[in-house]
Amino acid sequence: MDSATYIDDLADFVSASPGSFHAAAEVARRLEAAGHVRIDETEDWADVVVPGARVVVVREGAVVAVAIPEDATAATPYRVLGAHTDSPGFKLKPRPTIGGNGFLQAGVEVYGGPILASWFDRELELAGRVVDVDGVEHLVRTGSWAHIPHLAIHLDRELNSGFAPDRQRDLQPVLGAIGPADDVVGAVAAIAGIAPEAVAGYDLVTCDTQPPRTFGIAGDLFASPRLDNLSSVHAGVRAMEALQPVGAIAVLAAFDHEEVGSESRSGAAGPLLADVLERVTAALGGGRAELARAIAGSWCCSADAGHAVHPNRPEKHDPANRPVAGGGPLLKINANQRYTTDAGGAALWSRVCGTAGVPYQEFVSNNDVPCGSTIGPITATRLGIRTFDVGTPLLSMHSARELCHVDDPGRLADAAGVFLAAAE
Repeated sequence: MDSATYIDDLADFVSASPGSFHAAAEVARRLEAAGHVRIDETEDWADVVVPGARVVVVREGAVVAVAIPEDATAATPYRVLGAHTDSPGFKLKPRPTIGGNGFLQAGVEVYGGPILASWFDRELELAGRVVDVDGVEHLVRTGSWAHIPHLAIHLDRELNSGFAPDRQRDLQPVLGAIGPADDVVGAVAAIAGIAPEAVAGYDLVTCDTQPPRTFGIAGDLFASPRLDNLSSVHAGVRAMEALQPVGAIAVLAAFDHEEVGSESRSGAAGPLLADVLERVTAALGGGRAELARAIAGSWCCSADAGHAVHPNRPEKHDPANRPVAGGGPLLKINANQRYTTDAGGAALWSRVCGTAGVPYQEFVSNNDVPCGSTIGPITATRLGIRTFDVGTPLLSMHSARELCHVDDPGRLADAAGVFLAAAE
């Protein structure tokens, strides 16, 4: 697929996935359309998870898809592409209806590590799930409801000298003028189609409403919310849609809560992936010994966005390793195991990209600028599976709006397809 067509599809995927719950639902919807069967964790999988089967499981804001070769046995190894569905931003607090001085506002809490300044003066929506008193979940998105206003430069002449917003005072978005019966939860309930008193809980995050788009003199740049890490989730979906696995069971595992440490039942530190792999091996007739054999022969490619060299601040990057936008996906390396790539993983990625016809670049941090981490070390520790880290090079990571070259996301998808098919 050419870059323009791929980027248009990525834009559609991002637009359909304002938060982790919508992203998991969109992954499942696309894969069901491609022939996967959605299964429930409470069901017996024995008659569904068989050689040749394609299945998808949703756990809250996470999703796992599995494609099994026709000749699979209980000891067939796995190829896992790991990613995450969440992004930094703000989450709606309990009792969120606040405000004063003529404006209705919403109480929000910072989620993860967003670039706070990037969220000001743009139209935002709330998206996620509402759970009613009967335990029924409703996916909701509000459209353009919210705006976090800057203080005017006339009221703070030092604003450009060092902007550091107070997280409690300065980040509460404006939702409109105060009315006599304003109720944020009630307005969300109306969108969900339930009565306000039926709302028992909610998980709602802020999302930028500006659509993704290409731009630049040659149209070779792409700006979008949530490229970290929907660029990887989408690459995995596109790979799984067309996959013909041979010699390994292909798995796309898109976890929630990576931006806050992954420690949840739907995060990479939780049991989700281990549960699925154990149940797949069991459905194929295996036990603990067969699962251990399968894991020993398996690989996980942890796919999470990385950094291109910033043109205005090149000194923040390693002087010898200089990945650029448009140079292909990154192989991410860190001596302290913040990324899991070792020599064996580097060799496998080299073969994968060679087979896919995709260039790739090595990323390592400047020693004075420590890197973040990914689901890679967590997955390797949790499962004992060989793991390496890759990702699309971005500018403005953790901004409300991030930036990449139009060629790089599709190249990651091409490489993901070769990796998952064990075709290198």
